[in-house]
Amino acid sequence: MNDFLLEYKNTITISVEILAAVTGLLLYTRYRSTAAKYFIWFLVFLFFCDFLGSYSKYIRNDSFLNFLEGTPLEQNYWFFTLFWKIGAPVFFSFYYFKILSNKTSKKLVRYGGILFLLFSVSYIILNWEAYFNTFFPIISVLGAIIIFLCSVFYFIEILQSEKILIFYKSLNFYISAAIFIWWLIVTPIVFYDIYMSNSDWNFIFLRWQIYLFANILMYSTFTFALIWCRPQKD
Repeated sequence: MNDFLLEYKNTITISVEILAAVTGLLLYTRYRSTAAKYFIWFLVFLFFCDFLGSYSKYIRNDSFLNFLEGTPLEQNYWFFTLFWKIGAPVFFSFYYFKILSNKTSKKLVRYGGILFLLFSVSYIILNWEAYFNTFFPIISVLGAIIIFLCSVFYFIEILQSEKILIFYKSLNFYISAAIFIWWLIVTPIVFYDIYMSNSDWNFIFLRWQIYLFANILMYSTFTFALIWCRPQKD
């Protein structure tokens, strides 16, 4: 299993990301009049984010990016902190602001996303050197809170409306369920990332397994939902 993860974990992750993004692009005309079009763009963004974020493996062993060796950009911590750990919660705060109906929920999601972004930028500035060498648990946890806030507000809204009768046909329901479960699974891991720096391979392989399972579940859900669901007015 460990050899399999070493060999194929990146390939499998990229594959399920491509599947979700391509499915969204092929069905774009179905959703282009709804807020779901932003989600499809986000899926494409995620693919390029993971693809470009893998640049670090082309730095060593005289690869074409070896000129970055020994610089702050040698590790890709900064990249995924910026484009995933900060970028994803900010996007979902924007997306749920678009699809929620309750004015109070919309305001909380909007200002929560803005405050999260301002805090994250300030925290990075104050911890500039560490930004290039590690992930920040506080940013991961606050990002998860934003995601949970968005999802819970959406679930409450459909429970209080007639949407509950056709929730299984709603793309936003599957998006909410998938991101809620994904962040619920992976967020606790950030508190143990110290073992990554200590090269604890038992933890590293366990971490890879958890992320691989979570990614397959999330992107497979996105792909299924894009195919199964039909556009709804936001």
